[in-house]
Amino acid sequence: MSTLPLHPATLAVRAGEDDYRPHAALAVPIEFGIAHGYPDVDSWEQVARGDVPGPLYARNSAHPTSLALEAKLAALEGAVAAVSFGSGMAAISSTLMALLKPGARVVAGKDTYGGSHYLLQHTLPQWGVQVTLCDTTDAAAFDAALAGGCELLYLESPTNPLLKVQDIRRLAAAGHAAGALVVIDNTFATPVNQNPLALGADLVLHSATKFLGGHADAMGGIVCGSQALTDRIRHYREIHGACLDPMSAFLILRGIKTLALRMRQHNDNALALAQWLQQQPAVAQVNYPGLPQHPQHAIAREQMQGFGGVLSFELAGGFAAVRRLLPRCQLLIRAATLGTVDTLLGVPSTTSHVECTEQERIALGIPGGLVRCSVGIEDIRDIIADLQQALAE
Repeated sequence: MSTLPLHPATLAVRAGEDDYRPHAALAVPIEFGIAHGYPDVDSWEQVARGDVPGPLYARNSAHPTSLALEAKLAALEGAVAAVSFGSGMAAISSTLMALLKPGARVVAGKDTYGGSHYLLQHTLPQWGVQVTLCDTTDAAAFDAALAGGCELLYLESPTNPLLKVQDIRRLAAAGHAAGALVVIDNTFATPVNQNPLALGADLVLHSATKFLGGHADAMGGIVCGSQALTDRIRHYREIHGACLDPMSAFLILRGIKTLALRMRQHNDNALALAQWLQQQPAVAQVNYPGLPQHPQHAIAREQMQGFGGVLSFELAGGFAAVRRLLPRCQLLIRAATLGTVDTLLGVPSTTSHVECTEQERIALGIPGGLVRCSVGIEDIRDIIADLQQALAE
């Protein structure tokens, strides 16, 4: 690997692979072997103790394909190390459970992905962890909540599905002042558009299923950060077993090679679609941090290099209008994921907040007429044309 300072597009293609490409192959091989042999007890024990790097058993040390993926993501996020998981929720839940114990206190915003919200509202309190949820974009509310001390500050920016933006640098400083570790979900932004570790976060999480893989054919999760913190999380994974399989690791690795290229198109398409949606009489509200009218646009401009490929919009006719719109789309796909090359539409009750009750979604301020749109890389003229005919009376 070059000793020159490399830009994200180059890192996405080249970083982390050299040690895992035998015979100078251009692709990291899929290593299906779950265990590796050693010639004697001494060399075997050195690897088992962690004194010498090397594969051992896939649940303990991961297979070489996953190790290459971890090295690539660490490079992209500017981290020392990374840990891979079988899904984004495995990464989130394992991180929280590895770092917290009964009696600990967590501060987070009210607006988080539905699975994360469920963990914060239900799972952690069942294990004796106190959770305080703040207005997601109210820094003063976070200051007040952190004043009593805190073990972990959990952030998500931009949020799913309302696209709220948190001031990562300010909140990370406040969290550290309160003695907290700062963890952030960076799935929507990706490391191409935002690098939370450079803004003060301690750990950054991704659902690799989404933009990192990019093709809706592999599920995975990644946690990036310091060696000490990722070692704790890796040990939790070793015991609880939420490992990433070799084939998914290979597919996500392959997807990341085009990440920077894809994100440029996602960013451009999403901004153009958001601007068009603002002009439509049937649309009451458009949520996208790239719009100057977005409440946190100035913060997004400061901490993001691009505004991402996801937006949401609220139809003036409420849920009845959503039920009418979605089946009329001919090109756009109705599906419960995001970050793929295809443009996808979904509603919170079947996508981001399927784990929540209707009452919980109302309490979170998610309107019935909300549609989440993961904007793909198709020609934006075709995306707009399909929505235009679907919105027509």
